[in-house]
Amino acid sequence: MIDLWEYEKDLYAKGIEIIGGTDEAGRGPLYGPVVAACVVLPKDFVLDGLNDSKKLTEKKRDLYYDYIVKNAIYGIGIVSAKEIDEINIYAASRKAMIMAIDEVRKQVPLEYVLSDAMPIEIDIPVMPIIKGDAKSMSIAAASVIAKVTRDKMMYDIDEKYPMYGFKNHKGYPTKKHLEAIHEYGLIDGYRLTYGPIKEMVK
Repeated sequence: MIDLWEYEKDLYAKGIEIIGGTDEAGRGPLYGPVVAACVVLPKDFVLDGLNDSKKLTEKKRDLYYDYIVKNAIYGIGIVSAKEIDEINIYAASRKAMIMAIDEVRKQVPLEYVLSDAMPIEIDIPVMPIIKGDAKSMSIAAASVIAKVTRDKMMYDIDEKYPMYGFKNHKGYPTKKHLEAIHEYGLIDGYRLTYGPIKEMVK
């Protein structure tokens, strides 16, 4: 059984109190922004079953999201599809994380950041942890906030363009999504540098 507080406890033991976990959602979709979150949890935070947002049902994610936003400090960073095309998805993911961290730093004097595998160069220490969303409670919380925030954006787009089915695939390249693109064409918000879209633009 992995102790999801292991990294945070090690830092607390060194006298580091205000620790943020950061993660992103939406690297793989053909449509929409990449969204990152940074979350600072209170030391007495308890949320049974919290781990990587991809492993949770949508219903559970939504419940956890509500609980985290009420009981933690958080920030969100959003980088558009247009900018993803300009700077690439890796750089865009990092930028979204830094934006989310900056939002948190407006609220508390952040001392340390645990990130989901992403090296980030800022003026406080950052520890990238491979599969961090399954190893750190703070990163797991950030993964939930990022994923639910992005999904809500996709539901809004779905109301405007229901024929694309965004509420079902969230912008990922499913068979039905690709069929809809071929039938209805591209709307604003597609990532033009991504495989199937790149071919269509040609």
